[in-house]
Amino acid sequence: MFVKFISADRVATAVNASQVTFISSVTEGTRIRFGEGRSITVVEPMDEVIDRLNRTVAFPEAIIHPGH
Repeated sequence: MFVKFISADRVATAVNASQVTFISSVTEGTRIRFGEGRSITVVEPMDEVIDRLNRTVAFPEAIIHPGH
């Protein structure tokens, strides 16, 4: 399932939630990492990114636990 975010350069971006491997806070917002060294930085705060990704059917809740 795809989730829409706004990238750091203010372009709408669709992220395939099932491919996300790591999320981290950065100055510009939140960096979302995928396999093979790919990543994108979005302007949404990390808590919002986690919440939106966790609401997708394709994203296993066990991968990300808010507050950990």
